[in-house]
Amino acid sequence: MTTHYAVAEEITSEPDASHYAFANYLGSGIYRTSGQSAAVVNIPLGFDLEESDEHLLKLRLTASLGFFDYSFNDLPGGSFPKSVGTLTLTPGIEYHWLVDDQLTLESYFDLGYGHNFSTHSHVGIYSTGLSSLYRFGSSEYSPVWVNRLYYAGYKSNQNDNTEGYSVLKTGIDFALNYDWQWDDIRVEPRMFVAGHWYFNQLKFVTPVGKNVLTSYTYEIGSTLAFSKPINFSTIGLDSIEMDHIGLSYQMGGGLKVWRLIFEFPL
Repeated sequence: MTTHYAVAEEITSEPDASHYAFANYLGSGIYRTSGQSAAVVNIPLGFDLEESDEHLLKLRLTASLGFFDYSFNDLPGGSFPKSVGTLTLTPGIEYHWLVDDQLTLESYFDLGYGHNFSTHSHVGIYSTGLSSLYRFGSSEYSPVWVNRLYYAGYKSNQNDNTEGYSVLKTGIDFALNYDWQWDDIRVEPRMFVAGHWYFNQLKFVTPVGKNVLTSYTYEIGSTLAFSKPINFSTIGLDSIEMDHIGLSYQMGGGLKVWRLIFEFPL
């Protein structure tokens, strides 16, 4: 959502590893290749600009934080990253066309900025995409079939390098016919499965070993869906809301990812 992420190389004669620019589109999580682990945390923000029975216009804004050398082994001991390695901000516009009770079509366009604190370089980020969400089947399991086609790219100020990738993502999210009440919020456990296919191989740059080229990944995960968004007003963060929270595992093409989910997973 959950972004594929690449680790920045040290300040040497090596090329600028600017793939952290894609963090927002690859999703929060701990990414591991054969040479390195890194963590990404996405903070989704958004505001409804216009809404009717037929459409929804939103202002998108996601802040993504990247942490180098953070692995699965750091989680059980409660160890947290000591410093931020990268930061990206990707504002944009998102439009939802509510075709009928079953089908919703979505489109978006982003222009953003990213900064690598290790190399003191920055990138310009751009992305656009189209999606369809189709609700079918029984109300007990409320399955949603999601298809997304999008492109993301960047241009670096360090060496004028420009790179992009395009991906087709398809998956199904479904309930387990069980829920419970938490105060005034209904909580519903859900599962999802998905596949990602990259039209041009996505490169994960690692300072140790060979770079990893990924042309596909598969994902399975689970979330808790809330009947209305929850926020962090108790610590003064009213504008940050979550309607899902969950965890997934993604693998394929030499990549392994534990993804943290704070929104609709597909």
